[in-house]
Amino acid sequence: MKIKNLPNKLPVSIRPFFWDTDSKKLDPSKFPLYVINRLLDKGDLEAVRWVKRNFSEKLIIKTIKTRRDFSFKTVIFWSRIYKIPFKEIKCMQEPYRSMRKMHWLN
Repeated sequence: MKIKNLPNKLPVSIRPFFWDTDSKKLDPSKFPLYVINRLLDKGDLEAVRWVKRNFSEKLIIKTIKTRRDFSFKTVIFWSRIYKIPFKEIKCMQEPYRSMRKMHWLN
């Protein structure tokens, strides 16, 4: 699903956050939730500023609510910034929450 009026290339400065993919070919307009998730979770201040400049608040909030790849600390931070109750955030719900803890404790 490609969303219009979104960038179709990542800036060179934030490509290192996509170490597991070919960041030169990654089109943020085709995979906006993935890009937003990765940069809010693993990015630095410059990456977060880029997200906020290029994606709507509505899309950022949708990403926080629906993506399961956020670390707990990160999703708690963003939930407070955007005033999103935990009950609306998928990665804070069971069984995902317990499963994630189990993987990190072993």
